[in-house]
Amino acid sequence: MAQDNRIYVTGHKNPHTDSVAAAIAYAEYKKEQGFDAIPCVLGKINKESQYLLDRFGFKKPHLLETAQVRLDEVDLAAPLAITPETTIFEAVELMKKEDREGFAVVDDENRVIGWVSKSDFANIALNDTRFSHGMLRETPTEYIAKTISGTIIYDDEQRHLNGQVSILTMTNKDNLEDYEVTDRIVITGGNKKAQKILIEKGAGMLIIIWEKGVDESVLKLAREHHCTLILSGFGAMNTSRYLYFAPPVRMMMTLKPMKFYGHELAEDASRKMARTQYRAFPVVDDAEHLVGYVMRYHILNYNDKQLILVDHNEFSQSVKGIEKARVLEVIDHHRVTDFSTSRPVSFRNEIVGSTCTIIATIFRENQVPIEENLAGLMLGGLLSDTMNLQTPTTTDKDRQTANILAALAGLDLDQFSEELFSVTEDEGGSLEELMSRDIIFEDVMGVRLMLAKVNVPQVEPYRDRAEDMQQALDVLTKNKNADMGILTITSALENQSILFASGDKAKWLFEAYPDHDGEQHSVQEGLVSRKMQMLPKISKVITKYA
Repeated sequence: MAQDNRIYVTGHKNPHTDSVAAAIAYAEYKKEQGFDAIPCVLGKINKESQYLLDRFGFKKPHLLETAQVRLDEVDLAAPLAITPETTIFEAVELMKKEDREGFAVVDDENRVIGWVSKSDFANIALNDTRFSHGMLRETPTEYIAKTISGTIIYDDEQRHLNGQVSILTMTNKDNLEDYEVTDRIVITGGNKKAQKILIEKGAGMLIIIWEKGVDESVLKLAREHHCTLILSGFGAMNTSRYLYFAPPVRMMMTLKPMKFYGHELAEDASRKMARTQYRAFPVVDDAEHLVGYVMRYHILNYNDKQLILVDHNEFSQSVKGIEKARVLEVIDHHRVTDFSTSRPVSFRNEIVGSTCTIIATIFRENQVPIEENLAGLMLGGLLSDTMNLQTPTTTDKDRQTANILAALAGLDLDQFSEELFSVTEDEGGSLEELMSRDIIFEDVMGVRLMLAKVNVPQVEPYRDRAEDMQQALDVLTKNKNADMGILTITSALENQSILFASGDKAKWLFEAYPDHDGEQHSVQEGLVSRKMQMLPKISKVITKYA
């Protein structure tokens, strides 16, 4: 599918389950409408998301690293290539047939090692023939023969050539005596006396025109003098013309040519191209294998990436380079912040607890069937984002949609919720890595807040690890340059959380959420949402002091 028609459906940075499921679900909806939609993520997915992908049979979404167009996303010219042993004549013929400006020269593993272009061949055709002497001297006999559609009558291991070419078709002995032919390639006619004279005078190669064979006496003399004999398939003029195109391209190719990697941005490639006179460039993968050619017109004609944003509308939370892309649609349930585009977009923002709720509604509004496995995936995203339908943002529409999706997926809602929220992130890796998987940052009265969250089946075991959790949070808070780092250990199944804080202003958290007498990290019943529950209370305390 052409790059022009491709649509990338993506959630936000640090993708959680609702974001991942929403991207997949809406991409499926767009495919039903006939679009080439690709679900994407902007980072590593969590174990909960991976559990749902595995359970319902979905592939991990494409990792979208930038909204800017990369060369491997442009419709490149086909990766036709030549080898170092391709003759110049063969390369020219292929160039005419394929209407190409040049060719990459590749090794046995298809890695680019050189480049030849029309201008290189023009130099051979237009320059003085002496510039080709060195190449002809080293050109294998079989390459010369095939280039002039000839037949090798005799070749010699002790062939002696200096690369110079003479055309001597006269048969008068006296005239022949006047010419120096030692070690030369001599184009001559069928007169055997003349052939013998030229061999005896030291010619390195005789190319004989308009003949079907040579006399045995000429062949005998050629063996004695180590003179190669070839019958040409052309007359004198065409034989002499094509002869200079017999060398292999390894003798004249540009080494270490300018090339681009598929992951390079088209915009960057355009700037580099502008500094050269070439019009075509090889594109390689990270192992230097040829994957295609980018032409100047490719760069002039490529279109911006087309994006659909789900579960976010903040450019700061979106893919790198989004300002270079064309945003077609936004489907979200968060506040509208810094969103701005130069073109109209379809914008759907609803007051619900999950983006999957909105997308499931879109399917139903347009009478598009929701397959069983997709219903299960969206149900997982809905339950995850509403913390088992317990966050303050959860609406009746979320609850109704959850029941509809559970029925379509053939799932018991309570049993599925228990299975989903039993998936834990705390498996392998350091505590700092665990805390880093779901972080949001907020600025309140100039105080930079870092809000990390870890979802677990039960919170009590983490109170027993309080010292380790605190040390890890201290390190993470410092590394993220936060004034206050807050860690929430949350159980959707228990509808509760425990809290940790770090930084000079850590005590403000416990003013908002005080511990019970004689306890540390007390269980906070009903606390499951950072933005809707925790942030307002923390902000009130910060405003009081800041």
